[in-house]
Amino acid sequence: MPPRKIRNTLALALLGLLLERPMHPYEMASTLRERFKDSTFKINPGSLYDTVESLAKHRWIEPVETVREGNRPERTVYAHTELGRQEFVAWLDELVREPVAEYPKFVAAVSYLGALGPERAADALEERARHLADRIDGANTALDETVGKGAPRLFMIEVEFVRHAWQAELDWARATAAEIRSGSLPWPDHS
Repeated sequence: MPPRKIRNTLALALLGLLLERPMHPYEMASTLRERFKDSTFKINPGSLYDTVESLAKHRWIEPVETVREGNRPERTVYAHTELGRQEFVAWLDELVREPVAEYPKFVAAVSYLGALGPERAADALEERARHLADRIDGANTALDETVGKGAPRLFMIEVEFVRHAWQAELDWARATAAEIRSGSLPWPDHS
């Protein structure tokens, strides 16, 4: 399979939104934020407009109309092209099926946890656990405010996934910090 012309995950999000209906970029950004997708996709105006431009350049989306509301500037509304719909589905299928190495920073840091010494390592893991617990609470709130109020669960399924991943990481961080504190995780002496 030749390399995909567009690999920016924000493009994936925009293509997903356009399955619902044609939208202008500002509406795309607002809809992503309303659905708490800004925790999944990095959304800023510059990158969003660049991504829309790239999708249009590659003919994955096309302008379908220009609208003006009140004194606001004109806004171009975009929709999928047939090529864009095919590329989106193929890309999505590939991402779901094939795990890829993502090189998370935390895993890199954990590989050198011993350099912190037991006290500092346990403190760091416990602080991370507190941050993860806050994120899990935020995810629960997001789910309550969307799915809990009638939005289809499928629209927020990635929040469920991330919540489960954070919970697994939280459990590991707490257990490892407890092992360090109890002395059951042997620590080499580097004095």
